[in-house]
Amino acid sequence: MRALLVDRSAPTGLRLGQTPEPEPAPHQALIRVTATSLNHGEVRFGLREAPDGAVLGWDAAGVVERPAADGSGPAGGTPVVTLGIDGAWAELRAVDTDWIGTVPPGADPGAVSTVPVAGASALRALHRAGPVLGRRVLVTGATGGTGRYAVRLARLGGAHVIASTGDPGRHGDSLRADGAHEVVAEPLDVSGPVDGVVELVGGRHLVDAYSRLAPGGTLVAVGHAAHQGENFPLGALFGDQGRHDRSIVTFFLPACTGLAPDLTWLAHRVAAGELDPRISWRGGWDRAADAIDALLQRRLHGKAVLEIG
Repeated sequence: MRALLVDRSAPTGLRLGQTPEPEPAPHQALIRVTATSLNHGEVRFGLREAPDGAVLGWDAAGVVERPAADGSGPAGGTPVVTLGIDGAWAELRAVDTDWIGTVPPGADPGAVSTVPVAGASALRALHRAGPVLGRRVLVTGATGGTGRYAVRLARLGGAHVIASTGDPGRHGDSLRADGAHEVVAEPLDVSGPVDGVVELVGGRHLVDAYSRLAPGGTLVAVGHAAHQGENFPLGALFGDQGRHDRSIVTFFLPACTGLAPDLTWLAHRVAAGELDPRISWRGGWDRAADAIDALLQRRLHGKAVLEIG
């Protein structure tokens, strides 16, 4: 089968080539991939760390080519959206049925392919933050793929949504269109306490966002785009002066259980137009190098989608 292969002799570190078809385990379905969406982590770290010949990729939409031998998961021919730790940048991938969501017939595979990492991370982070109806929720790094989903889902859940972005003048209108009630440059610009934080930047942003938590509030550390450590000043973790019972929790999507229903629910919301994935770049997989460069240079404020085949 054809695939995008890691190749450090190539100028871009990738080349289109041939690789053996995957052999699914009994609990896995074989998926014919039609679209994949790129994530910052896989292109920044995966390309650097993977061996030559590896097939990367976390997110993919497609059709079940061969259902799982153990009878779990969707039937052959079903449109699906899939999550995996690799294998999405290929014509075929083997996927655990626990990580397969079903998709309405006729849905745009490119739009649906944005769901697994960005959409599911945002959804699970909001679940972890607690009920959002009528509460104030801050999303940092809100212009990225996960941030956009978090803003839309929090608004859909009835929250008062505050979006943090480095350039409110440039991105404020689009974030408000996504559902943000307020747009700020950084967490310290937030007036008043917040009940929950979906934190996607790390470093100083995480420390500052934590300082805005109300008693009983929860910050969910999802992303670490700043690639900086967190240094809390003395007193930041004291419980007095309105700082009682505030929590920081870590997050790792592959450790979550029950992802198939989440992927299905999100895919149906995207297909119905209730969630806009904000695709910023779209093209054939022969142009993967262009998309990856734009993503690494942070020229994209949304998702990049590669159409396979």
